[in-house]
Amino acid sequence: MPTPGPVVASLLALLDEAFERRSWHGTNLRGSLRGVGAARAAWRPGPRRHNVWEITLHAAYWKYAAWRRLTGEKRGSFERRGSNWFRTPAPATEASWRGDVSLLDRYHRRLREAVAGLSDADLGRRTPGGRETVERLVRGIAAHDLYHAGQIQLVKRSAPR
Repeated sequence: MPTPGPVVASLLALLDEAFERRSWHGTNLRGSLRGVGAARAAWRPGPRRHNVWEITLHAAYWKYAAWRRLTGEKRGSFERRGSNWFRTPAPATEASWRGDVSLLDRYHRRLREAVAGLSDADLGRRTPGGRETVERLVRGIAAHDLYHAGQIQLVKRSAPR
């Protein structure tokens, strides 16, 4: 794979910092899940409120959606049925939680690979069927990661000890 141009390289750094690399802003998405087990991930802060598990699957889904828009992959290829928000599996086992965190990791890697394959010239084009440019889509998914990292931190702090 050729060396990415300067704008693509900057977007890759942004994606990495929002997801798993150290940065100045504090906890990133992957870091917000560190040490969280299935019971804590499944704890719900209130009726009709999302838990950490659901937020994790939501973040994985939107990484998938961005990847799909960049690669032209067909709709409906996500590994869970449905879209956007997914219910916590019952029973909420450690194995199923680890599997869903792995799903998030996999879709981050796929998205990152798709972005790494872009040229700076690609960034101004619109994704097929999309309203946003490629660059805005990538910046948006990084912002989405950070938003949900903060949300997860708040839910964790609200959970009973």
